[in-house]
Amino acid sequence: MNQQDYMNTWVQEPPLDYSFRSIQIIQDLVNEEPRTGLRPLKRSKSGKSLTQSLWLNNNVLNDLRDFNQVASKLLKHPENLAWIDLSFNDLTSIDPVLTTFFNLSVLYLHGNSIQRLGEVNKLAVLPRLRSLTLHGNPMEEEKGYRVPGSVEMPHRPP
Repeated sequence: MNQQDYMNTWVQEPPLDYSFRSIQIIQDLVNEEPRTGLRPLKRSKSGKSLTQSLWLNNNVLNDLRDFNQVASKLLKHPENLAWIDLSFNDLTSIDPVLTTFFNLSVLYLHGNSIQRLGEVNKLAVLPRLRSLTLHGNPMEEEKGYRVPGSVEMPHRPP
């Protein structure tokens, strides 16, 4: 199965959902059971999730230390993460670890404590990023956060 077939196959899988778990540090995910949805999670023979979506919203995370290592323990193919929901946590910046997921197309960061609008520039290296939420962060008060009639993403190099 080639990479594109894999991406198309697993894009419909339910998310690995750790929302509303009062998680303070990423490492706690390894010992936490994800929430169950209407459809069961598909897992590899080694027990790792086959999803491309990781939901960590509504927790109390203030950094993403060891995010790559934890994602590798939970997901069969962490490099294929397409959707990460980190909304409603206590993040104060956009951690560079997020820029290592080149298949990321949806990133929810709304409702955090991200101060500086310039943090968004880090995400310019993500070629597939199509949906980014930032509302409800202190950066919202910075001049230039909203330019009337504009919904531009940071410039991406060709």
